[in-house]
Amino acid sequence: MSRSKDLAFAGALIVALTATLLVLVLPVAAIFTQAGPGELLGSLGTPEARDALAVSARSAAIAMAIILTIGTPAAYLLATRSFRGRELAITAIELPIVLPPAVAGIGLLAAFGPRGTLGGPLDGLGVSLPLTSTAVVLAMVFVAAPLYIRQAQAAFVAVDPRLLQASRTLGASELRWFSRAAVPLAAPGLGAGATLALGRALGEFGATLMFAGSLQGVTQTLPLAIFETFTTDFTAALGLGALLVAVSAALLLTVKILGGGIGPQRAPGYAAARVRAAD
Repeated sequence: MSRSKDLAFAGALIVALTATLLVLVLPVAAIFTQAGPGELLGSLGTPEARDALAVSARSAAIAMAIILTIGTPAAYLLATRSFRGRELAITAIELPIVLPPAVAGIGLLAAFGPRGTLGGPLDGLGVSLPLTSTAVVLAMVFVAAPLYIRQAQAAFVAVDPRLLQASRTLGASELRWFSRAAVPLAAPGLGAGATLALGRALGEFGATLMFAGSLQGVTQTLPLAIFETFTTDFTAALGLGALLVAVSAALLLTVKILGGGIGPQRAPGYAAARVRAAD
């Protein structure tokens, strides 16, 4: 009786997995089956596709540089310090993850628009951010930074605090510990977080559309180009979609590799060796 129940449960699990794969995989696979490989590749050679790819790549690179520069020390602080308001700060940082894209766009306009909190003073100085390439970068940073900071914080928490104590006994400053040991020790987690953030930045649509618009060669990213072309040239939209699917799959594979990577930097004596080498 127990065996028959186990078999029935196993069958139910298989059905659930099959249904899940059908719902999640079929739409992605359909992108590659609605048109031939030649048509998909050919659609990427249009001026609109090349411009959108250039805008996405350039904006995402700048956004990731900003995210890594400010997000890494911020994550380290949240991971290694206890202070009043810490949980509130973490909640505020993670809030954009669950915000609807329209709300994110409205928020960016309220902050940086001509009549916004910061946009008003900037506009008085002759600096306008909406409908510019800078607006694309800001939108990407807003939606992608929380993913990186969240993952980076977890990576720094996983670093054995006893290694910091050992490095301090060697006379190393915390800055040296951070740069020479903590970051290398947390590198797999930081890399995974950066990869997730990059994927989110490249896929950003709603906030970018509302805050930056969709100007070809200036603010039109790949998702915006897909939205603009699918009513007039469905094959071109499929080609751009296939490109984003391929990039997203590569990024997810990178996250899996980084998440499971175990290198010499995880050895217990690695941090002390890094500190001694810096002396």
